[in-house]
Amino acid sequence: MMDPELLGRLIDQHAAALVLYARQWCTVAEDVVQEALLKLVCQKKLPDQIVPWLYRVVRNGAISAQRSTKRRRFHEGAAATRGPAWFVPAEASAIDAAAATAALQMLPLEQREAIVAHLWGGLTFEQIGELAGTSSSTAHRWYMAGLLTLRERLGAPCPQKPTVPS
Repeated sequence: MMDPELLGRLIDQHAAALVLYARQWCTVAEDVVQEALLKLVCQKKLPDQIVPWLYRVVRNGAISAQRSTKRRRFHEGAAATRGPAWFVPAEASAIDAAAATAALQMLPLEQREAIVAHLWGGLTFEQIGELAGTSSSTAHRWYMAGLLTLRERLGAPCPQKPTVPS
């Protein structure tokens, strides 16, 4: 079993340098270093030269993490291109589907979430509020603000509210 004081000294003296070393290969350097330290703690017999061993484990972990990230991005990108478009233009539609998708992606997360959950997911504003940890009225405000922004960006006219005759 590893002496906790030795682990503490190793962390104090080498963790920052190990993180910097791992950043050459990946963006999750802190995670890689943490995993290396956990592997060290789990060793039945400590390596003869602990610091070089840590660098080897960090290097291998960082390279592996980068490969994993590249594979995931590739597969996510391929899946995204195979997926259906968010907007399917109607034959008489005056809205360009690519422009509508781009405009939707530019909305703040809360507004985009409310619009997608309501229009495509069929969720009520109460359900959206529960999902987002807010009230149904706030979810409705996000939805309405998002629609207004989309209409402005796409040049689509806003429907007029009926006025009460005086």
